[in-house]
Amino acid sequence: MVNDKINVVGTNIAEKATMIWNVADMLRGPFKPHEYGLVILPMTVVKRFHDCLLPTHEAVLKEYESKKHLAVIDGFLTRASGYQFYNTSKFVFESLLADSENIEANFRDYLAGFSANVQDVLAKFDFDNVIRRMVESNTLYLVIKEFNTQKGYLGPDKISAVDCGYIFEDLVRRFSESFGEEAGAHFTSRDIIYLMTDLLLTDAKLDETGNVTVYDMTMGTSQMLSCMEERIHELNEDIEVTCFGQEFNPSTFAIAKADMMIRGGDPNNMRFGDTLSDDQFKGFTFKYCISNPPFGIDWKREQKAVEAEAKLGELGRFAPGLPKISDGQQLFVLNGLSKLAPDGRMAIIQNGSPLFAGDAGSGPSNIRQYILENDWLDAIIQLSTDQFMNTGISTYIWILSKDKPAYRAGKVQLIDASHCYEQRRKSIGTKRNDITDLCRNLIVEAYGEYKNDAVYGDKNGIYCHSKIFGSEDFGYNKIVVERPQRDENGEIILKKGKPVADKNLRDTENVPLVQDIDRYFEREVLPYAPDAWIDKSKTKVGYEIPMTRYFYEYQPPEPVDDIVKRIKKLESEISESLNALFHKENEL
Repeated sequence: MVNDKINVVGTNIAEKATMIWNVADMLRGPFKPHEYGLVILPMTVVKRFHDCLLPTHEAVLKEYESKKHLAVIDGFLTRASGYQFYNTSKFVFESLLADSENIEANFRDYLAGFSANVQDVLAKFDFDNVIRRMVESNTLYLVIKEFNTQKGYLGPDKISAVDCGYIFEDLVRRFSESFGEEAGAHFTSRDIIYLMTDLLLTDAKLDETGNVTVYDMTMGTSQMLSCMEERIHELNEDIEVTCFGQEFNPSTFAIAKADMMIRGGDPNNMRFGDTLSDDQFKGFTFKYCISNPPFGIDWKREQKAVEAEAKLGELGRFAPGLPKISDGQQLFVLNGLSKLAPDGRMAIIQNGSPLFAGDAGSGPSNIRQYILENDWLDAIIQLSTDQFMNTGISTYIWILSKDKPAYRAGKVQLIDASHCYEQRRKSIGTKRNDITDLCRNLIVEAYGEYKNDAVYGDKNGIYCHSKIFGSEDFGYNKIVVERPQRDENGEIILKKGKPVADKNLRDTENVPLVQDIDRYFEREVLPYAPDAWIDKSKTKVGYEIPMTRYFYEYQPPEPVDDIVKRIKKLESEISESLNALFHKENEL
């Protein structure tokens, strides 16, 4: 079974994005291939604004003429335009093209007519310099003409806000690939987003009226936010959804803010800046957090600010600990937790490192300890490899909740969904696998039913496996086991009546939290080292979540007789091939 909605929309997105990207044909020469996006991305945003505003253009001009003497007129003009933005220039693309001799002055007049929130978007694109380069290369008129054709039409009557967002995503991917960037850093495919939204909204109690807040700390072009809004409205179309997001990449932030304006939301909720070092939402809390932060990326740029905030303790976001400098993804988890309302829930994508990286007492382990001992980890879902466009590694969706229902309290559900996918007919980068309707339903069913050691689907095909553990099952005491130094006669060396530890014989043991340390020591250590003792001053608590071990299934080796038969068969085939070869050479 295939998700028809994803595939149909995906086809339309790809076709429209390809047609728009082909505008780059006329940029060859003046612009290098990796610079095409500098023109195409802002022009696509401008054309989307243009086509949205076109039906109310005359009404806005009329309202502007009657109200321009007032000190504040934004409210009048946004009501007239029907959007959170407007344009008071007399020009539209059609009239721009009618005066080719003055295309630059008129186009700049057109852009200057946009409201201040659009000006911020254009500034993030550095569009002024791009226009100058198009003028110098005589391509401005040609680009505007191409965008004014039917293939460049981006009106809401033909392309929904969600679909337009994904067209932006596709264009960003093409730009990133031409620039040599990792395209996956900018977006997450729709099949994964829908799985995250459905997991977050399982058993959601959405009131008939009211407001739900959604936050994405690394929003890219904001498609996770728009898909969350879409899913919530499918459950209750009357509920109000307010989206908030932060992004550090200027062009993707510009697209996100543009998308928010087009969808009728508050563009001021889309904020620019580095989430780790320049938190734009201090003091805010949200009902839902959904995010795919970068993983495997260092946080050296943010190190000074992050360490300073960590010293604030509970007054900051990073009190529990800091991960290794080469991988900052756990910092985003801590940021998200600090932003969750008392009944908040978060879905966040991570690679395998946060499951087990770091020994007892290290920053990564302390962060896991903080999450588990507060009973905020609800579930972890392991996805298959090859799910993302820029990496083939295994990835995991963590579901965290500040208000678990009683039956999930003190427990963590692990779902192995690494076999729950369908292969794509055509890969996109390294994305070769899709989470289709069937796959998503199986995973959501496993999550919702909350059964231990339950398999959903066909064990010989597409399936997922659910297991449930106590939070303490992931914890351990790391004990230091000492052995005594001995003199040349084999006698134990004493100091103040106590044996002196031999550093060369020092060892450690990880004792599960659910086990008594002394009994473990008597059972597992003393029978093999009767002179050993525990240095209890060095005991540290650690946490790790070894999913691979929990879902490992023993595969018995091939029987020896079968191996012998296979080897003999291979030997026979090789011998026959050699005989045939030498026989042929003798004939020559």
